[in-house]
Amino acid sequence: MKWDFFFYVWLFFLTAFLGWLWEAGIYLFKEEAYVNRGFLSGPWLPIYGCGAVMLELFFHRWKDWIGLTFVCSALLCTLLEYLAGWYLESAWQVKWWDYSQMRWNLHGYVCAASSLLFGIAGVLLVCVGAPLFRSLYRKMPPWLRAGTGLFLTLCFAADAAYSAIAPHTGAGITYR
Repeated sequence: MKWDFFFYVWLFFLTAFLGWLWEAGIYLFKEEAYVNRGFLSGPWLPIYGCGAVMLELFFHRWKDWIGLTFVCSALLCTLLEYLAGWYLESAWQVKWWDYSQMRWNLHGYVCAASSLLFGIAGVLLVCVGAPLFRSLYRKMPPWLRAGTGLFLTLCFAADAAYSAIAPHTGAGITYR
């Protein structure tokens, strides 16, 4: 079944928000304080949203092949995280995350432990989360899908424009 553009917009924002919650929760536990880990000011981490949309676009047909989905998700998301980390550091001279202290890391942008988590998350998304989300999305009225998708996209664009001028730099970020 073919899905419309707004399905992917909703998937992007849902997973970008869940990624933001995940990282805020980790830092709330580690630092006992709220930390906005993204380079944007809003409650979203676009790398999670981009990863989820890519996983769904590329691997949704493989939801019955858990091993293949796991390996491909781990590889794709590791590549995405490496490229994003490299780009953010090159463009802003700031390192938003650093795995240098972790075993089997590559330039501090990625490590084996995060790749393992990406594989698990990819299986959960492709095999469980996206099919459930599809069924819920299908039940929404089309005007709500499009209207909310456009609203979120405009909010995101405004946040990205603002952050291009004054990037958010939260705790845990290493300046180069």
